[in-house]
Amino acid sequence: MRPLVPPYIETLKPYVPGKPIEETEREYGLTGVIKLASNENPLGPSPKAIEAMRAASQKVHLYPDASSYALVRRLAEHLGVKPEEVVLGSGSNELIELLIRTFTTPEDEVLLSKGSFPAYRISVQAHGRPFSEVPMREGHRYDLEAMAKAINPRTRMIFIANPDNPTGTTFGRQEWEAFLAKVPEHVLVVHDEAYFEFVEWPEYFSAVEYFREHPNVVALRTFSKIYGLAGLRLGYGVMDARLVAYLQRTRMPFNLTVPAQMGGLAALEDAEHVRRTRELNSEGLRYYQTELPKLGAKLAESHANFVLADFGRPAMELYEKLLRKGIIVRPMVGNGYPTSLRISVGTREENVRCVAVLREVLAS
Repeated sequence: MRPLVPPYIETLKPYVPGKPIEETEREYGLTGVIKLASNENPLGPSPKAIEAMRAASQKVHLYPDASSYALVRRLAEHLGVKPEEVVLGSGSNELIELLIRTFTTPEDEVLLSKGSFPAYRISVQAHGRPFSEVPMREGHRYDLEAMAKAINPRTRMIFIANPDNPTGTTFGRQEWEAFLAKVPEHVLVVHDEAYFEFVEWPEYFSAVEYFREHPNVVALRTFSKIYGLAGLRLGYGVMDARLVAYLQRTRMPFNLTVPAQMGGLAALEDAEHVRRTRELNSEGLRYYQTELPKLGAKLAESHANFVLADFGRPAMELYEKLLRKGIIVRPMVGNGYPTSLRISVGTREENVRCVAVLREVLAS
């Protein structure tokens, strides 16, 4: 529809989400389908969050608190930062959009890692911003040294997922500090920590520890994973208060619903649910790391709640065969991994069933 549509929108390939359970059951005439495609919490939301959202539903005829006053302050207390250093979004995806809209212009360039979370590239292109992608190094790991070298006079923003999605790989404090030392102060470094709570590696860190010393550093987190609130769309960023103030200018009013604010508050109080989720995930990762290589899969070293498994055969074909047997996983063809599936950690029963069906499909 040119010239009505700008060229950068005309060529934009939209984000492809995981296939819903209901659609799969309807399409293939199945029941009991399990979804291991979107890195969701297999335990569901905290019971405390469910109760809080149920109570909040009685107030949805009213507009929500536009400042999310109570949740911002509870989050700040939880993180050990000031309320003015926290900004909330409708999922961390909204914050990605806000950061691009607020702090870059069409003349600026955004730096990405090739094969990482596609929402960065999609959001950058949707805003008509030029970008460059640096290839990952061996083992599907971010090449921070190469990314630092790729910074040019037009670079204004860098997106980093750590742990990465879809690979699950991570990097530690030493690499991060060496990288930060090479980044100019006028370049914003967005450190996406969506899977922060699952990491059990002592060398890992949070950008929350660094944003005061480095005001160009932003930490992004979400309630979608460890807290099991993906359907609420609730994310947050921690950064220099001056950056937050600019984001508040461009943020749409009432971006968080009443249930989202109340559910988030209650989820923060349920440490036991977080502990159980982390424990189940550790067990599931160990199970996949033991069983999937027996089926011929090569796994990236994951520190998240999923694995990237390379089966050495067309991923779409394998994905379709699994769908027909009631298992939804995620083919990573669009991310540049044509023979790999991303498989989320589910319950013990779901993990065992997934491996059993994979074994059956691969033998056929």
